[in-house]
Amino acid sequence: MNSHALKIIVVVALVLISPVNAMQQAHKTSNLHTLQDYLNYALLNNAGLKAKFYRWEASAEQIPQAESLPDPQVTYGYFLQETETRVGPQRQKLGIMQTFPWFGEIEDRVDIASAAAGAASKRYETEKLKLFYEVKNAFYEYAYLARVVETTRQNFELLKHFEQVARAKYTAAVGSHPDVIRAQVELAVLEDNLRSVEDLRQPVVNDLNAILNRDRKLPLDWPVREPFGLIELDREKVIAMLLVNNPELQTMDFEIAAANSRIDLAKKKFYPDISLGLDWIQTDNAVVGEPGDSGKDPVIATISLNLPIWGDSYKAAHRQAKARLRKSSADKVQRANDITAQASKVLYQYEDTGRKASLYSDTLIPKAQEMLQTSEVAYKAGTVDFLSLIDAQQTLLKFELLYERSVTDNLQNLAQLEMIVGGGLNEAVKEIITR
Repeated sequence: MNSHALKIIVVVALVLISPVNAMQQAHKTSNLHTLQDYLNYALLNNAGLKAKFYRWEASAEQIPQAESLPDPQVTYGYFLQETETRVGPQRQKLGIMQTFPWFGEIEDRVDIASAAAGAASKRYETEKLKLFYEVKNAFYEYAYLARVVETTRQNFELLKHFEQVARAKYTAAVGSHPDVIRAQVELAVLEDNLRSVEDLRQPVVNDLNAILNRDRKLPLDWPVREPFGLIELDREKVIAMLLVNNPELQTMDFEIAAANSRIDLAKKKFYPDISLGLDWIQTDNAVVGEPGDSGKDPVIATISLNLPIWGDSYKAAHRQAKARLRKSSADKVQRANDITAQASKVLYQYEDTGRKASLYSDTLIPKAQEMLQTSEVAYKAGTVDFLSLIDAQQTLLKFELLYERSVTDNLQNLAQLEMIVGGGLNEAVKEIITR
């Protein structure tokens, strides 16, 4: 990536998160409901992400510095004792000299600075993906809590209905008093569970506010989770995508490029820098005689070379640059292996939670609902006891909560995969099963 392209990217990014634009977007996202609302707000307000952006901006500003020549040197000399020459006494002199690095040295320095800026941009991308994963993870957990509260309330109302049925049977002398007591006990237990999950809301909100860089005391409405769709992914394509798109690996590509440029730069230490200059000497009129060039100020063109005589030092710098390249290359290989192993594990968890979500939604929950309905009819008819009815209700609640947990885990695993791969997984999607 050349320096001009990097400067364009920085300018565009600065426009996107400029203070004015940020305030406008923050106004639009002041009401946080959907996942996209949360992501937009975090993108504009998270302090850690801003720090990475400013680091990238600072790295990009190193490029024009690397392109510059060394500052020219101006020298001035005053003769404490005038030097008498044939054409007149000399009083003072003024010189200017510009050093030019050896051919290709500036280009190598620009390549190193460009690679450093590119690496900083990928670190920013890594931080953004990590932030998005944290937001998604917390958002889905909050949405899960909302579903748990709703499901528990529905089951609480259902259990109240069963208590009324038991009471009505007891009043009609066709039911037993222990059934009523059992219903009331179960109601008390479920009511306590409901209060526990409702009280959990504030700690979850505190976590979200911390990620969003909001005051922890600010409330958040219950989130709106999109309808769940089970996505089947191609494992091989996911692995192939992450090896190309993962920003951590791309960062290491830039580091390897910088290491190669440092090797080239180290080679040029064996060659001299060239300095070109001009000297001017003030000369007064001749004291003795009248030569034709009396009082003329001489102007002298100069050239100088530094002498690269410390070969052992330059050879050590060259070996050091090569060692850094080998280190960067080995780091990338190891990191690619680690990320691939991590992706494989998350893929397994993603597929496992998706399978369980399907099991609960397609089989277990419908069967539990059917069992509950038949148990209620049978209890009213007196063919099963109240314990069987309560057991059916608890089984349904258990399956509904496990379904919500599986869906949440599946979405969180998908978000983690997106972070690892470096973006969307559209190219790896085999099928989407909406529910």
